[in-house]
Amino acid sequence: MKVFLDDVRSPYEGWNQIRTIEEVIALLENGLVTDLSLDHDLGSCDSKSGYDLVSWIEEKVMKENWVPPNLYCHSMNPVGKDKIQLVIDRIGRYVEAYIKPFKDNLGGKEAR
Repeated sequence: MKVFLDDVRSPYEGWNQIRTIEEVIALLENGLVTDLSLDHDLGSCDSKSGYDLVSWIEEKVMKENWVPPNLYCHSMNPVGKDKIQLVIDRIGRYVEAYIKPFKDNLGGKEAR
């Protein structure tokens, strides 16, 4: 499933709009997301942002060697977009360096 996290803008064609981080996390934990595009600013200023979600993903990747979906950022907030993109890039480097080679040695199978 392609997920477009945004509380205002319409999703790209073929993508499913989800408005809250909690909904996205539930889909991620069930392995249903193949692609995830993030907005930074979600709702009121006291709500969580797309940065909070990508930080949650990074922690899961680093602690559990979890393979994330393809990650993108479509935010119009330039500072927020840069913050999210830095984390996306860091996740990508970690996956390429540590997770992908390990899974390749297992023939693509999960370690048990």
